[in-house]
Amino acid sequence: MPSSDVFELGPDHEQVVFAHDPATGLRAIIAIHSTALGPALGGTRFHPYASTDAALADVLDLSRGMSYKAALAGLDLGGGKAVIIGDPATLKSEALLRAYGRFVQSLSGRYLTACDVGTYSEDMDQVARECDYVTGRTVAHGGAGDSSVLTAYGVFRGMLAAAEVAWGTPAGSGALEGRTVGVAGVGKVGRHLVGHLLEAGARVVVTDVWQPAVDRVLDEHPSVRVAESTEALVASALDVYAPCALGHALTDEVVDVLSARVVCGAANNQLAHPGVDKTLADRGVVYAPDYCVNAGGLIQVADELEGFSFERAQQRATTIYDTTRAVLELAAADGVTPAVAADRLAEKRMREVGRLRGIWLR
Repeated sequence: MPSSDVFELGPDHEQVVFAHDPATGLRAIIAIHSTALGPALGGTRFHPYASTDAALADVLDLSRGMSYKAALAGLDLGGGKAVIIGDPATLKSEALLRAYGRFVQSLSGRYLTACDVGTYSEDMDQVARECDYVTGRTVAHGGAGDSSVLTAYGVFRGMLAAAEVAWGTPAGSGALEGRTVGVAGVGKVGRHLVGHLLEAGARVVVTDVWQPAVDRVLDEHPSVRVAESTEALVASALDVYAPCALGHALTDEVVDVLSARVVCGAANNQLAHPGVDKTLADRGVVYAPDYCVNAGGLIQVADELEGFSFERAQQRATTIYDTTRAVLELAAADGVTPAVAADRLAEKRMREVGRLRGIWLR
């Protein structure tokens, strides 16, 4: 059983737990932001963080985002996240994943885990050998499989809604047809998003720091253009910018050179600081909040808890279009940014439904 320390962080997070298992090299952190709506569900990110402080900052941001994502998606789940510190290419092993499973099990269901950057459904199968609180498993083990499929679909639905608002086009009129969309990051989610965009008649430009990811997209879609770098992509003539890699992609410097009218992507925590959303709004850019549009993967793995039906999960992910429209309409009505509007809607549900849930559970 890995050793662990528990830290209470006051009003922002309910619980943060650190684990270290010297035998396998496991160093992990689980952050539970809120269980107001239900047990905290969030993926496990396996990443070579520069320091424990960097890993802690990331898991705190990500877990908070999961609370808001679940609330806005209408799920009866709270928000949590986990990070494993290290390079998955060299550190990941059956022994480590099973040690991590014992760590998750020790929280007795307050946290449910799934895949994230650096982990896959096959890894969740290993975690589940030691743990009852795992979703996002392979189809062979009764799971939903790769959650990036519906994550990309949800981002596409949110992008349609944002494009209709940006250009004033009627619903269902093909707002992305003929538009140039820049996708930064074509890994698990970005690759699927490219397919949806091409089917909608968009022109697509991509970039990724990992060349094999770019090569795979080109093999599947030869019409896609490739930018030399993310910086070159952002500075090029775009109608829509889709950040689909790691967080904090929307910096002051990016916004200064961005020509896109819409920003809508799969990456979590895209705003480098809270003022970026105001800068985007001042420049007339329609920003679709990340946790609003990238909830498809969460919807998919949450559906697995009921006995997975892809059709049911996809239908739920389709409603991301309506949620995005609601966020953008509230932003316009209240004179606030879409990020603030999304927070207000999520907080309202956590406050109202969470209070009622607390009454019934007493």
